[in-house]
Amino acid sequence: MNETLLKCTTRHVRIFTARVENNDLVPDPDQLTLDLDPDNEFLWTESVIKEIQQRFAELVASHAGGELSDYNLRKIGSELEGTIRKLLQAGKLSYNPECRVLNYSMGLPRTPELL
Repeated sequence: MNETLLKCTTRHVRIFTARVENNDLVPDPDQLTLDLDPDNEFLWTESVIKEIQQRFAELVASHAGGELSDYNLRKIGSELEGTIRKLLQAGKLSYNPECRVLNYSMGLPRTPELL
């Protein structure tokens, strides 16, 4: 029987019930894989990535023991989107000017000159 791959896809977050093997997703109901900012819309520092990974781990832990469903994955993905927005508004994260399409999906940049 084939295992079903559950996933959550938001603008900047993709979560899969899978593991990565040889750059392929292999369904695994016991593991969640996070794909962060697949379109490279932001410039990420290691500390910001760690902050997102920490928040992801907290959200997964808070759902431990509950049903693993598309709905719960979407809740986690939406929470991570909110965290990304907060980091952007706090100036810890910035848009990537080399992005394929610069559309300011999380709002216009907030700089001291504009506030």
